[in-house]
Amino acid sequence: MTIEQDALQLSGDEMRTLGYRMVDMLIGHVEGLHDAPIGRKAGRGELEALLREPVPDAPGDPVALLERLDRDVLSNMLHVDHPRFFSFVPGPNNFVSVIADALTAGFNSFAGTWFAGSGPAQIELVVVEWLRGICGLPETAGGLFVSGGSMANLTALAVARKAVLADRIDGAVAYTSDQTHSSVKRALRVLGFAADQVRVLPCDDDFHLPLEALGQAVAADRAAGLTPFCIIANAGTTNTGAVDPLPALSRLCKAQGMWLHADGAYGAPAVLSDAGRPLLDGMGAVDSLSLDPHKWLFQPYETGCVLVRDRTLLRDTFQVMPEYLRDTQGGSEEVNFGNYGVQLTRSFRAVKLWMSLQTFGLDAFRAAIGRGIALAELAEAELRAGAPEWEVVTPARLGVVTFRYRAAGMADDQVDLFQSRMVEEMMTDGYALATSTVLKGRPALRLCTINPRTRDDEIRETVRRLAAMGAALAATWPPAPAP
Repeated sequence: MTIEQDALQLSGDEMRTLGYRMVDMLIGHVEGLHDAPIGRKAGRGELEALLREPVPDAPGDPVALLERLDRDVLSNMLHVDHPRFFSFVPGPNNFVSVIADALTAGFNSFAGTWFAGSGPAQIELVVVEWLRGICGLPETAGGLFVSGGSMANLTALAVARKAVLADRIDGAVAYTSDQTHSSVKRALRVLGFAADQVRVLPCDDDFHLPLEALGQAVAADRAAGLTPFCIIANAGTTNTGAVDPLPALSRLCKAQGMWLHADGAYGAPAVLSDAGRPLLDGMGAVDSLSLDPHKWLFQPYETGCVLVRDRTLLRDTFQVMPEYLRDTQGGSEEVNFGNYGVQLTRSFRAVKLWMSLQTFGLDAFRAAIGRGIALAELAEAELRAGAPEWEVVTPARLGVVTFRYRAAGMADDQVDLFQSRMVEEMMTDGYALATSTVLKGRPALRLCTINPRTRDDEIRETVRRLAAMGAALAATWPPAPAP
């Protein structure tokens, strides 16, 4: 058998043809979003029939494969960058960062050591410093880019475990609210904490971590011989956009010798806007902060970041130096980000945000974030001025508003079921999508409006269609029981 040297290589002309076709697909997607539905969720059986096949032994046509990918895969997903995708936390990226992502993949940039990626490491240092300044942390702070909020929270809590407990976790206790992101619970589990070492406190009426109950819990645990070591605060909850009282939490942590971590995965960038800045007062006083540029800084997935008030703690927590990396140690000024977090093999994530900020400037990001906040306020105003069946559950806050449709005379249990049916109707309609959450034990619909490309008329039309769907459903409610 003869092994060809370039068996996995395309010719220059073939690469150009394939690349130009890909660029056309991307531009067509971006330019056509306003006129397109929000996407679709296909069934498993349908996709098995389309995509299940043996691994091919023979080569195929890559351009034809792109067409198949477009037809059978990319059309069977929800478009989280769609201007009318209001579910979860949308992902409205920008074309410059898409190109940056393609470049770093094409050059296969390695960002784990200075030895192999000095240029990428320097860009990461620069962008981390920009984010440090934006978020108000001191000059002692530093951080690194990670895959997203889940890894950022894991990284920060690993540093907290090392710094406060010296990794001795028996009897240690962490404190969160019931609005804290699920990734925090997962991170604590991965780090070895048992369920009874995590105090999950019911939020107050404004969906904040309750200060009085928190102080009482910390005191009770100390009296019981336990070690309160960390409070996990929210700098913008996914459910309602609530921000915990960061200044008061910082004072409590300093008095108790505890670590304060803030999960700002979606909310932290709102500090750039005039409307968001007062809500995030005290964010610069935290010991660590997670934020996701792939949310409200408009980057492609996966672009997360973690910042730590004392950057030396990152290396103290994660540095491992095997013999096969001895040549990468370098001088004290050479930063090896592989020793700052979990991953040694890391992609060049920071370049996406670097290119975006260099191209558009920070003022454009400020305006885009401010627009997202204003769109939620518009949605709330439309709901309050619209059908009497609308019930605003939480007002617009950091680009999130929650609400219910309650027809006259409808019992609470039927109202709860009704919200889920509304989501099903939106999926079928395809114009826009808001999904539901549960607040104080009751389901509610939720709009997250952080996509700056959303037009005012699209907010109004979404509320109008929701009201029409609600009226049509209510006319035949309750549904017939399943046979």
